[in-house]
Amino acid sequence: MSKKNRNGIVYSTDPNYQYDYGNSSQRNTLPPEQQTLYLRREVRNGKPVIVIKEFIGKNEDLKELEKKLKNHCGVGGSNKDGDILIQGENKEKIQAFLVKLGYKTKG
Repeated sequence: MSKKNRNGIVYSTDPNYQYDYGNSSQRNTLPPEQQTLYLRREVRNGKPVIVIKEFIGKNEDLKELEKKLKNHCGVGGSNKDGDILIQGENKEKIQAFLVKLGYKTKG
């Protein structure tokens, strides 16, 4: 690891100090039963969008869930900053599908 990847510490006199390299992208994905996802309807560029927040896990698993939701609803969407964006007025359909997959939902 390079020194630039060390988070928060510039220098330490403690010989046993372990640097935190901040590998937040390597965090494990929680099982669906332990996650609560928040659904919210927003309007972006004059069009309705359902935003799904608070997914805890790897980016690959986020993309997989996004793909399942888009296929189930038959619409487009994307993910941005850890949130899933699904186009259209599909909140009830998305919520029912997430509950079927084992996720808890609010919103």
